[in-house]
Amino acid sequence: MKTFVFVLFTLVSTVTYPLQTHADKMPCTIALDPINKGLKNAKGSALIYEVQLKTSSIARTNISILGAHLPTPSSYGQYDSYEGYATIPNEISWRFRMYPTPEEDGPTWAGRFDLITADIKNVKVQVRLSNSKTEKLGPPVLQGVIKTCN
Repeated sequence: MKTFVFVLFTLVSTVTYPLQTHADKMPCTIALDPINKGLKNAKGSALIYEVQLKTSSIARTNISILGAHLPTPSSYGQYDSYEGYATIPNEISWRFRMYPTPEEDGPTWAGRFDLITADIKNVKVQVRLSNSKTEKLGPPVLQGVIKTCN
């Protein structure tokens, strides 16, 4: 009888609470690594989570990006800032300004975007060079990919 109860409990537990494989629950974080491996100190991170901006609206997804020890944007040419860029290839992309902090050894760049309604699957997240006057987006400096975050 004890064996029957144990097997029944195990079966019910397995069916009721299946394992989530290959899926992260929100919030999710990913590391952003330099494209140019010569930038050994440059790193970043992206935090993805659900936000409720107004009590009467539906929840949205936020992507917040931080980049540390990045080179001065002008060292790459006609760039003066960085932008966060996230894309689901062949579907949608989001870009947003990143702002520097006033630190002694160079700024940390950070920014966020709060209005995402798409499912976060196979999203490429980047820190890219930007020219704020021409709004030209340059090449990526940091990059990471998140497979699934729900």
